[in-house]
Amino acid sequence: MKPDHRGWRHLVNSTRYSLKGLRAAYRNETAFRQEVVLCVILLPLAWWIGTTPLEWLLLIGSCVMVLIVELLNSAIENVVDRIGTEHHELSGRAKDISSAAVMLSLLVAGMTWLLLAWQRLWG
Repeated sequence: MKPDHRGWRHLVNSTRYSLKGLRAAYRNETAFRQEVVLCVILLPLAWWIGTTPLEWLLLIGSCVMVLIVELLNSAIENVVDRIGTEHHELSGRAKDISSAAVMLSLLVAGMTWLLLAWQRLWG
């Protein structure tokens, strides 16, 4: 049974668990590490490419969206692997669908960055 923590105690515990999850993803998930590095490289460019707060939000938000979707993908893959390593159609489908979500988030981020960079350079 979960402890009955409320208020500040709950906030502190939730923050601790979230940071633990970020560390675990960074340590154990190659794709997450690669996307973090890409975001670290792109974030300074966001201040140059974007000329308004809305453009900065789109650029930075698209990077963060990719990280969020990758975290969810990794969580799904870990749960599926925890259940069993033998091949099962539904397990494979769950992993493929979560992988497709990552791909779509990368496409949206890429289009956002390309369109705003195009506008900045040639628009």
